[in-house]
Amino acid sequence: MAVLFLSTPARAEVFRAAFAEALPDVDFHVGQAPDKLAVRWLVTWTAPPDLAQTYPNLRLIFSIGAGVDQFDQSQIPAHIGIVRMLEPGIAAQMGEYATLATLALHRDLPAYLARQAQGEWQAGENLPAPQRRVGVMGLGQLGLTVIDRLRPFGFDLAGYSRTAKSVEGVTCFTDLNAFLARTDLLICLLPLTADTQGILNAELFARLPHGARLVHVGRGGHLVTQDLLAALDSGQIAAAMLDVTEPEPLPAEHPLWRHPAVIVTPHIASQTSAAEGAAHVIAGIRADLAGTSVPGQIDRQRGY
Repeated sequence: MAVLFLSTPARAEVFRAAFAEALPDVDFHVGQAPDKLAVRWLVTWTAPPDLAQTYPNLRLIFSIGAGVDQFDQSQIPAHIGIVRMLEPGIAAQMGEYATLATLALHRDLPAYLARQAQGEWQAGENLPAPQRRVGVMGLGQLGLTVIDRLRPFGFDLAGYSRTAKSVEGVTCFTDLNAFLARTDLLICLLPLTADTQGILNAELFARLPHGARLVHVGRGGHLVTQDLLAALDSGQIAAAMLDVTEPEPLPAEHPLWRHPAVIVTPHIASQTSAAEGAAHVIAGIRADLAGTSVPGQIDRQRGY
């Protein structure tokens, strides 16, 4: 039995050491496996072509990073499980970033940065946090962590998910239109699926209150960039902070870099730790060997 690791050499060494200690009977290969029939588990960011033909005994694919939307699941046979990264540091870092971005937009930081660049000393009016209606779109592990981090500031919090959720102190919606109508500051944390591709578009922006703000920490594919730029120019969206874009890296000449109401960061909201990632994969392989539920294995029907 073997695991094939497809990622950076630095991460590979951390994983190799962890496997040698925790699963010494499992062969660990980096880049390629001498015996493709022995490969049961794959750790990667993208799925190689002809996956099932190349590794006919493959059982599980572990994502090396957060999310699984980078995989074309239509090209992965249904019998192969896909496992998302469950690493505590991902949620903690996302909570930090979303708090940073929410406070930045709540306190009009993009406008002040633009005025600083022009040498303008001009104060705006501060809105008390309880009067800012913050909505988290996506109530999975990351969304719930973000809500917990925002609680101490006193924002009026709401959350949206396709399935009914109950979160203490949070107004939860399954009706997207009703959720958007009450949201002054939208945080997108949805998984990227066929249903959510391009969801941050002109139609959605129009359903928000005029002058709403956007924190986008989902996936670049959620956002229709030209629609956001138009909404910013019209004032329908007052400001945005984006950690994900389409494409990535964002070209140097892209208008998002220069828009005075936008802050862009290079997909750094959360980064996986090699050591904690290795522990997660090892736990998943142990569960697979024992015939028990694999932590983080996605529902192939839903896509996440």
